[in-house]
Amino acid sequence: MLTELSVIRGKYLQDILEQPQRLRESLECLREFPALERLMVRLKHREFHRIVLTGMGSSFHALHPCTLQLVDHGITALMVESSELVHYKARFFDQQTLVVAVSQSGQSAEIIRLLEVNRRRSALIAVTNTAESPLAENAEAAIITAAGEEFSVSCKTYVAALQALQWLVDLMCGCDPRQTRRRFHDAATAAASYLAHWEDYVSSLAEMLQEVRHLFLVGRGSSLAAVGTGALIIKEADHVHAEGMSSAAFRHGPLEMLGEDTFVLVFAGDKRTVQFNTRLQGDIRAQGGRAQLVGNHSDVPAFQLEAAPDIVRPILEILPVQMITLALAVVTGREPGVFELARKITTTE
Repeated sequence: MLTELSVIRGKYLQDILEQPQRLRESLECLREFPALERLMVRLKHREFHRIVLTGMGSSFHALHPCTLQLVDHGITALMVESSELVHYKARFFDQQTLVVAVSQSGQSAEIIRLLEVNRRRSALIAVTNTAESPLAENAEAAIITAAGEEFSVSCKTYVAALQALQWLVDLMCGCDPRQTRRRFHDAATAAASYLAHWEDYVSSLAEMLQEVRHLFLVGRGSSLAAVGTGALIIKEADHVHAEGMSSAAFRHGPLEMLGEDTFVLVFAGDKRTVQFNTRLQGDIRAQGGRAQLVGNHSDVPAFQLEAAPDIVRPILEILPVQMITLALAVVTGREPGVFELARKITTTE
């Protein structure tokens, strides 16, 4: 099988393998600065009644973990897709709202519209990979992820955004930033350890996915970041349909699709709901379906993750899905991550 991996040895694979180093470099760039400090003081003094977190595509899905953490800390946090925010929920733009907008390019159509609609009514924190973008230049504070140029499908920009968002939310919640840095240094090391075996993982997954026609990714809580982004990048990278949803939602209808050509990837997630996710995997198998678990106790090496703090797990959870995108490319004989209809930056609403 290894001789058949030549089709995937391109720029997309290179971006995937660069992720540990880019995480380290991005972490070094995360520093508090006066404009951000002023906003944190205002948040502490309860000048903001709500935080609206927004983005599109993988930038939107990356918001799941930090939204949950803010809510856990008693902060009213709303996660709204940018296209819906600007056209249907524009009333959120006021002096009592702090907006956190995430965009790799900082210049997608929806982000440009957001800047036009907001007109500085709400304070805005940007999380972007592009320092010279309209988003960065029009925000009160801009956090630059410094993940480097990316070929096509979001991978290193996505994990860098996850890291930057977690660092930002820890500041918002009053957590010790030194502890955050230590944990994310360990995340880069764990990612490097996982990716060191990429060839073995891709080969084994290519065999596993040979007859699969329907892919479902399911999870709960912060794992919804990997669920949503994972389904998106499978479609982008391989032109193969995949659907992401909560584990609970899968029982409400999609369970009927179980069969030899359907594969369900279940994310074990955190301790609050791990028992429900593992039960779903068992129920799928009991009904003759195909399901594998992503987590510390997976029986498939490509889906085994090192034990990690909850704030780090979303970064590690996307890695097995990236291996799936490479494996599907081997199965179809098509170079992954080559756009034919879409573009890296979406410029039309």
